[in-house]
Amino acid sequence: MTDDLLAIGAFAARSRLSPKALRLYDRLGLLAPAYVDETTGYRYYRADQVERARTVALLRRLDMPLTRIAEVVAAGESDGVRASALLAGYWAGVEERIAAQRTLAEYLRGRLSGRSSEMYGKFVVETVDVPEQVLITEKRHVLAEELPAWIGASLGRLETAARGCGGTTGVPFVVYHAEVSPESDGPAEACVPVADEQAARAWAGEQGRAWQTGVRVEPARRLAYTRITKAQVAHPQILAAFEAVEAWVAAQGLQYAGPCREVYFADWDAAGPEDPVCDVAFPVQPPAGA
Repeated sequence: MTDDLLAIGAFAARSRLSPKALRLYDRLGLLAPAYVDETTGYRYYRADQVERARTVALLRRLDMPLTRIAEVVAAGESDGVRASALLAGYWAGVEERIAAQRTLAEYLRGRLSGRSSEMYGKFVVETVDVPEQVLITEKRHVLAEELPAWIGASLGRLETAARGCGGTTGVPFVVYHAEVSPESDGPAEACVPVADEQAARAWAGEQGRAWQTGVRVEPARRLAYTRITKAQVAHPQILAAFEAVEAWVAAQGLQYAGPCREVYFADWDAAGPEDPVCDVAFPVQPPAGA
């Protein structure tokens, strides 16, 4: 029965996996032996399983979770293109995570060294005048870890609703009416500018309180802002961008004219970690009497 099969030791040597790893992958369904002796419990493998075993070993070197490895390997049995796409998707997520961690490490180095102010020089702060806008909005109390999912979902709902409100007239943004952190839940307000105020108010009336929706007219404002990348948007490293704008506002002798905001001008899903996607901004005005 086992004449044409490899015992686990020989197969381990061929596949460059330890017998312990082979037993683990068997239990997880990643690499089942071709035959198990019912009396001795010895495992035997076919020679043509070596390629699968080596693929598993290489994927593990990418720190891919075992469940994801199982998905990639299973796809590779019948559809190499799909398996390759699954690997590409996993690796894109790894690169995004590493980019976010890199910016977090830079932020923490500045904090720990007491040289936070030196970090502000990395951010270019400018001003822009924004005209009066009719906004459809969705407000929610949300903690920092919940924020990314909520922003994507809420802006998606609002941009869909904007089609019935004359279409969008500007880029979406999120206003922070109070601090959002792991301990503080805001609230935050997602906003999409639209063309038709009457249609927007009719939409808001139909929505009721389902998503805490509303309509408001925001007056013309001057924004002090700095542009950041997708990797820099993550909390808490985004705080460095907010602090840089705050330092600039203080240096210019300006006053705040409203709550801070994040303005999302790029396609988030299509953007890479180092692509600019967002402006961190504060409404500002000259001091009284100036």
